[in-house]
Amino acid sequence: MEQLAECRKKIDVLDLKLLALLNERTQIVEEIGRIKRNLSLPIYEPRREEDVFRNVLASNSGPLSAEAVKRVFERIIDEMRNIQKDKIL
Repeated sequence: MEQLAECRKKIDVLDLKLLALLNERTQIVEEIGRIKRNLSLPIYEPRREEDVFRNVLASNSGPLSAEAVKRVFERIIDEMRNIQKDKIL
């Protein structure tokens, strides 16, 4: 049980780091949304999303599968797109 508790403590620390990184990413996405609004550019950019997927998949050494990584980043990108929509409106 002690090992389980220790592993969970490590997960809690990592979760907070992930949250901080996601919030940092969100701040940049908000700026991108402002730039897109000023330039009258569309929010949805399929090529850019494919670039993101290529980048993370090329750097993935596991144990997450490529499919799992893509699903996680699809969700992140979807949330970021929603943030941009909210900032542009």
